[in-house]
Amino acid sequence: MQKENTTYFISLVTLIAALGGFLFGFDMAVVSGIIEPIKQQYGLSASQEGIFVSCALLGCIAGVAFSGYLSDKIGRKKVLFIAAVLFVVSAIGFSFSQAYSMLIFFRIFAGMAVGVASNISPLYISEVAPAKKRGGLVTFYQLAITIGILAAYISNLFLQRYALGHANEHGGLLSWLFSEQVWRGMFLVGIIPAMIFFLLLTVVPESPRWLAQYGRNEEALDILTKINGIKSAEIELTEIKKTATQKSGGLRELIRQPLSKLLFMAMILTALSQFSGINGVIFYGPTILKSAGIVTSDALLYQVILGVANVVFTFIAIWKVDTWGRRPLYLVGSLCAAVALVLTGLCFLFEIKGWEMLLCIILFLMFFAFSLGPLKFVIATEIFPTHVRGTALSICIMTMWVADWVVNLLFPILRDGLSIAVTFFIFAFFCFVSFLYAKKKLIETKGKTLEEISAMQLTTAGV
Repeated sequence: MQKENTTYFISLVTLIAALGGFLFGFDMAVVSGIIEPIKQQYGLSASQEGIFVSCALLGCIAGVAFSGYLSDKIGRKKVLFIAAVLFVVSAIGFSFSQAYSMLIFFRIFAGMAVGVASNISPLYISEVAPAKKRGGLVTFYQLAITIGILAAYISNLFLQRYALGHANEHGGLLSWLFSEQVWRGMFLVGIIPAMIFFLLLTVVPESPRWLAQYGRNEEALDILTKINGIKSAEIELTEIKKTATQKSGGLRELIRQPLSKLLFMAMILTALSQFSGINGVIFYGPTILKSAGIVTSDALLYQVILGVANVVFTFIAIWKVDTWGRRPLYLVGSLCAAVALVLTGLCFLFEIKGWEMLLCIILFLMFFAFSLGPLKFVIATEIFPTHVRGTALSICIMTMWVADWVVNLLFPILRDGLSIAVTFFIFAFFCFVSFLYAKKKLIETKGKTLEEISAMQLTTAGV
């Protein structure tokens, strides 16, 4: 009975925290359906269009910048509440704004929400998860992101195809939201999961490791008991208290040895995962598939297909990360992703179009989804001591957003300047570099507590 209760508690807490990942994926992907209608309605120039698309990144960077430090100071749960509020405010504000400048303002707000969620949700999950299940539960956060992306694609497609005619029949506010300004409805849908996230956060506890860090041992023990049972909880709290001798650390501590080596490794792995070109495939997927002779003019439908593939393949990581381990999954996935990208490039080079090329692209999505995609979160949330974990993770997530910006900026330039085949070869190169770097630097951490991992990493500071 106790095991069933702990399983239920862990599942519930993980599911609620992972809603931050769902909103992350939804808010970033929903833009794919609103760029063209906003561009037409406001008569945006190329530079204005670029500002609109990229302004959310500014918010992401700001959200990451303050959330890590703040979560170390006031707790993980309170900062997740801040993310939920930002999601709600940005969805409402963006949907009802009239001026282009206000759209930019609330898009930055949405980016801040995404930045906070991308940082604190996986951090929180890692700190409440039992050691034997932590890899799968943190990976569940990545699954939530892919589901959020898919939900945005499906929502956009539904509103474009079906809600338009229904709204025109009824008139009034629905007609305004879902007809000539259908993009407002696409963004307004995000209020539903944002409100659910806000309300459900009221039932989740604070991170037991953060509580122990600030001497609130009885509260920490109560939560650890719900997670592991009383005997294991007392043992784990003792281990946590041994490492909780310092209050929250900052950047100054992270840039000193031996933590600087851990930070450098995590940043490199995070950047390389994004330089694999995943966002080029996701955001420019319809263009790529059209080049393959598969897609007609129905871009949103084929985005749904790619979204489904991304969700399905992430289950492999959840299934195997705590049995096979982080290192084997990362090595196999990164190497096979490199091969899939090379094959895709060869298809473009020799003009092999149709389902052969589509299969190569889907294979890349599969290998990325169970290795490079989720494991960067798992690794970054495991290897740092509690008192600097929030700040360290925020730096890693900041690295992810900067790398994403580089890929999104350079993909069309590389595609048109060097050819799409060469672009995929470049992405394959970075996947192969990621394989080599992980083979040399990454050590296995499955089944160990966060405190055991921190001690192990610090004593093998040659990482």
